[in-house]
Amino acid sequence: MRWRWWCPSGMAGHFRSYAWDPVLIVSQMALMQCVFYGFLCLWLALIDVLVQANRTLDQIFSYQVLEFSTAHGRVPLIAFVLNALTCALGLWLFVRRGKQCLDFTVTTHFFHMLACWAYNASFPSALTWWLVNLVCVALMAVIGEYLCMRSELMAIPVSIGPKADL
Repeated sequence: MRWRWWCPSGMAGHFRSYAWDPVLIVSQMALMQCVFYGFLCLWLALIDVLVQANRTLDQIFSYQVLEFSTAHGRVPLIAFVLNALTCALGLWLFVRRGKQCLDFTVTTHFFHMLACWAYNASFPSALTWWLVNLVCVALMAVIGEYLCMRSELMAIPVSIGPKADL
């Protein structure tokens, strides 16, 4: 009998006992980063076409571009919020665990913060950038967890045969 780290006796008596799989976790993190940046670029391109704005990397990584007061500053704001909704669907499709949604959301935004820091060569200091990212973290985590919990709480069919009348 194989020894498992969560159950020393080797007998898994828990519902949904999973072994720690670092390859799966790293793959899911990489996939969520791809979902984050891929759909952010898609939302920015769609909104930029609608409002006839120029597409630049500054819309994704620059702190100074995110503004409530100008039309060009609101374009990335809208794209970030729409991206949070799309990434929540990504959590539901690829992570599938309500308990892990906040972890993957914070990790995704942490790596985005590091990318922004590297792009700007300075730590984020704009209040608007922090507010937008906090709102996006909250939206992505809550909606992703809601979707995952709905899937986890679905009824599990016990038998596939015809129902017996007792």
